[in-house]
Amino acid sequence: MTKLSVNINKIATLRNSRGGNTPNVVRFAEDVQRFGAEGVTIHPRPDERHITYQDIYDLKPVVYTEYNIEGNPIKKFMDIVLEIKPTQVTLVPDAEDAITSNAGWDTIKHKDFLIDIIKEFQAKGIRTSIFVDPDLRQIEGAKATGTDRIELYTESFAHEYSLGNESAILPYSKCAELANSIGLGVNAGHDLSLDNIKFFKDNIPGLLEVSIGHALISESLYLGIENVVQMYLHKLS
Repeated sequence: MTKLSVNINKIATLRNSRGGNTPNVVRFAEDVQRFGAEGVTIHPRPDERHITYQDIYDLKPVVYTEYNIEGNPIKKFMDIVLEIKPTQVTLVPDAEDAITSNAGWDTIKHKDFLIDIIKEFQAKGIRTSIFVDPDLRQIEGAKATGTDRIELYTESFAHEYSLGNESAILPYSKCAELANSIGLGVNAGHDLSLDNIKFFKDNIPGLLEVSIGHALISESLYLGIENVVQMYLHKLS
């Protein structure tokens, strides 16, 4: 079964819009795990506009499933992740002013940089994953960095699938097949939703984990968080 990791950034965004501690990010992380989620994902950014650096520390004691921290490996991010030692760190090449992630790594151009970063995390026992576009050359480049896993950037698939273009899955399937054959674990995330997750999962061999935030939280406004987590688990089973 593909694991569901819930990205809780949007809960932090809602909290920060009014100040205070409502909704409570830590309580939400506890709840989604209680409802069946197999991981909690956060993506802190330097301006702390949603997840704050303090949240990273506060969540550590309560995430008993998989704790996945995403982000651009700037020094402050690296220092905190190396101290916290989450289950997994997902490296994302975000610009500081990016609203959301919008591209994967050029694993060929940034090979040496990624090798050094990944070695630091792995030396602390942290599983590494790098955010990549569905490009076979980038999958091969990812293997050369020494990473444990890749996370396929799925925005293009989600957009095309919403237009009825099921063939948009093909580059992702081929990349997953290649990754499996060369010993890379496969994760995926970005714009996956209840509408497309089953089709995606059914066509991606060896899909280990999906990280879903914006769609899952939005769907929960109508259907309730416990119900939505269960719906995702059913579609991923």
